[in-house]
Amino acid sequence: MAKERILVVEDDEDILQLLKYNLAKEGYKVTGAASGEEALKVLKSNVPDLVLLDLMLPGIDGLEVCRLLKREAKTSQVPIIMLTAKGEEADIVTGLELGADDYITKPFSPRVLLARVRTVLRRRQAEPPAAGATIKIHELVIHPGRHEVLVADHPLDLTATEFRLLHMLAGRPGWVFTRDQIVKGVHGDDYPASDRSVDVQVVSLRKKLGPCGKYLETVRGVGYRFKG
Repeated sequence: MAKERILVVEDDEDILQLLKYNLAKEGYKVTGAASGEEALKVLKSNVPDLVLLDLMLPGIDGLEVCRLLKREAKTSQVPIIMLTAKGEEADIVTGLELGADDYITKPFSPRVLLARVRTVLRRRQAEPPAAGATIKIHELVIHPGRHEVLVADHPLDLTATEFRLLHMLAGRPGWVFTRDQIVKGVHGDDYPASDRSVDVQVVSLRKKLGPCGKYLETVRGVGYRFKG
């Protein structure tokens, strides 16, 4: 069975070869690039199904590559998983705001990485969200069928993960969801995510919601809720 095409952008040769080996072993068609410039050249002629993108690259860094991919119509829908080092939380949030779908922190287990890849690709191939009732809370309007979110009639540019997170919380205003419930509700039961990854997604979503971000409340020691 033909597998999806993955572009790995990583300047560390050892990590690049490790990623290519593990992905190819699973049947994926893998292309490697050691710099942002090289990745952009590859993408001009060969648009992959997913990009694994290191943030710390020489020359054009990973955030700029992400920005450029999401700006171009040809590559704007290609999912991106960021490869990050510890202590890069600000860059992670920026990447998520730019449209990256997920991130994984080095050093990482190949099994965890493959699980993340499968999950992102599965979401990409899934049918569009089923039409449902429009959710209106104050100046926030969520159209599930159109996959659209408006704040004071202004459309927001949310990633698929951010939309699912917002829809889950706003769908039951006042209900407290644990981080584990959020991971399972947004990503599925087999998704290997930490509590911290949920926190990072919430930070990104709050920023995009602007004045409506105040309705997304932290319940200390438990999780999050959307205040109706």
